[in-house]
Amino acid sequence: MPDDESTFDLAGCLDRVRRRDQAAARELVDHLYPLVIRIVRSHLPRRVAEEDLAQEIYLKMFTRLSQYQGAVPFPHWVSRIAVTTCIDHLRAQKRRPEFRWADLSETEAEVLDNVLTNTNDVPANDAMASHELVHKLLGQLKPDDQTVIRMLDLEQKTIAEISQLTGWNQSLIKVRAFRARRKLQKLFQELQRTERS
Repeated sequence: MPDDESTFDLAGCLDRVRRRDQAAARELVDHLYPLVIRIVRSHLPRRVAEEDLAQEIYLKMFTRLSQYQGAVPFPHWVSRIAVTTCIDHLRAQKRRPEFRWADLSETEAEVLDNVLTNTNDVPANDAMASHELVHKLLGQLKPDDQTVIRMLDLEQKTIAEISQLTGWNQSLIKVRAFRARRKLQKLFQELQRTERS
């Protein structure tokens, strides 16, 4: 179980890791696990092997440890590695075929139909179907666009926070968010048209 942030001696642990102390390396991984797994889960579709991706992030962290100069807090530095790794993984995935109404489960189709026709509020028990639908639509976006929308709209991060985590300038983030939202709207409208035909 990772130590509480206030009692964990991060500087001491990093010093021991740099001296190749395996126990310290395990302590560091345990300490960072909640942060890393939260980033992995929030930026990737569920079918991705999250533990494998977390291991990849730790590997990058340890191999780049000599590059860490302390200019930013260590967890922030690791967060940036994690976000970049997630984006790289999304880029490596093959482009998905066009998303159609027929691809939706019965519950997802009902939720979408309710939203499109505005005749009913989406019932609370359909929250999971709504969640799945959002992630299916997001899956149609380019990896960078997915990341921006997830951070801005789902995680409620500020433009400045996204800039710190990704290394992208704030203007680029705003442009990506604008384009991604337009693409989502277009996908949503295409689903609506296919449902009517």
